[in-house]
Amino acid sequence: MRIPLYELCDRQPILSGVRAGRQAFAQMAARAIPPVSEETAYLDFAGIQVATGSFLRESVMAFRDYARSTLPNLYPVVANPSEAVTEELDFLLRHRKDALWSCRLGAGGEVTDGTILGELETGHRIAFDLVARLRTASAPDLAAQGDASIGPTAWNNRLAFLASRGLLMERRAGKSKIFTPVLETL
Repeated sequence: MRIPLYELCDRQPILSGVRAGRQAFAQMAARAIPPVSEETAYLDFAGIQVATGSFLRESVMAFRDYARSTLPNLYPVVANPSEAVTEELDFLLRHRKDALWSCRLGAGGEVTDGTILGELETGHRIAFDLVARLRTASAPDLAAQGDASIGPTAWNNRLAFLASRGLLMERRAGKSKIFTPVLETL
């Protein structure tokens, strides 16, 4: 799913303010059809030169939180942000001690330059890095691979946090949950 913000925001290259952010959120939420299986929602910033922190908070962050709480199979990713948008979003995320995927998305849907903006607490970063290295993992897998003093329950809590932020996809496999990165890091 691709949600072009430039089109959504009346072809305005500069996006600012709480009100405009809330309007964009409402339009993004209206376009978000609940997927049957895991799907990435690319919030495409192509054509956007600048977006303020208040706009990003009320649109992108609100949509990510909405999607992760009500559309469990939808994983929002910021696509094609300008350098100024990336800088503002990274600052906002770090201030909130939060993180979000960003990438380049080609016209044909090819994804490149997957990266995480913002900041993860050390334990969450370790869990994310292990899953990224393994490509697919469960809490028991991480308990076997990682620090012996950390049990499966602690790993599961870390993985659930990362999934709630849309950084990892979560799938049921019998009684276990399997986690994979939403995008590949390069």
